[in-house]
Formats: sequence, structure tokens, C-alpha cells
Amino acid sequence: MIQPQTYLNVADNSGARKLMCIRVIGTSNRKYANIGDIIIAVVKEAVPNMPIKKSEIVRAVIVRTCKRI
Repeated sequence: MIQPQTYLNVADNSGARKLMCIRVIGTSNRKYANIGDIIIAVVKEAVPNMPIKKSEIVRAVIVRTCKRI
């Protein structure tokens, strides 16, 4: 269950290392995101010399969580 202000580790090779969720895409009052949901996030930590930089706004898909579905 991912909610706004949650810090996330990135599981791809885009250049971002950590994201912070700022919005869950879906209905207007949706509070949590689960596996497969799309979120809007801001990059908090990035790898040097990569196309994605710190403080960029990105869309992300939740692929793994600690809690089961």
C-alpha cells in the first residue's frame, strides 16, 4: 500500500535510485496504490550522467511491495 509522501526504491535502469510518491493515479479520492497501479513521483536521488535528474516529475508503476495483495 503506497500513499503520498512514501519513499520508493527504483527497480529499473532509468537512472533514478529513489522516488517519492506525490499522487496516486485513479479516481479523485484514491488514497493507496497497490501492485500494477500507476503513480506520479518526484526523483529524490539519481545516478550521475543519466538522462533522469533529481527533482524531475515521473510516472511509475508499482511492481513489488512488502505486503501481499
